[in-house]
Amino acid sequence: MFSGIVESLGHVLKAEPGDKSLMVEVDTGLTDIAEGESIAVNGVCLTAVEPAATGVARFFISSETLDRSTLGALKTGSRVNLERAVTPATRLSGHIVQGHVDGTARFAECTPSGDARRVVFEVPENLRRYMVEKGSITLDGISLTLNEIGDVKDGVFPIALMIIPHTWTHTTLGTLSVGDAVNVEVDVIAKYVEVLCQTK
Repeated sequence: MFSGIVESLGHVLKAEPGDKSLMVEVDTGLTDIAEGESIAVNGVCLTAVEPAATGVARFFISSETLDRSTLGALKTGSRVNLERAVTPATRLSGHIVQGHVDGTARFAECTPSGDARRVVFEVPENLRRYMVEKGSITLDGISLTLNEIGDVKDGVFPIALMIIPHTWTHTTLGTLSVGDAVNVEVDVIAKYVEVLCQTK
């Protein structure tokens, strides 16, 4: 489990395509990652397949993950958001994040708002029912607050978020261009509530 608070930025050193899979080497800067440890990479829970005493971790990415996330687009030099799993003593500064991607969204616009930035993403229609204004959402592993939710049009709807300077400079948000895709994880509590309300 994660909290959506990015711990560090990593750089992809190598992306090796396999048979419907991908092996990725990431310079994490974290020298004590153990083999088998779960790390959120751009919001996707991955398992380190080798210890990372040198700060370089290797991750196997399955076809299921490639189909549901943006990780298939990783290449040498790509920057990624990294977060280690929370511990029982960790402050939950963000919200409960599983690292299980529900879909992808497209970066639509960014406008200054004082020292902050108002950013807009276009999200697939099927995720609309899990979102409320001032609720939580995870984009590329970053816990964020939904400020505005627009109407569905042509299968997508816009969400607007206010990004503070620290988040802009300490995550990959500041590197996005219009049209870039990000991983989306909705609040898991909303999904549980939906199932409970449907149970007869």
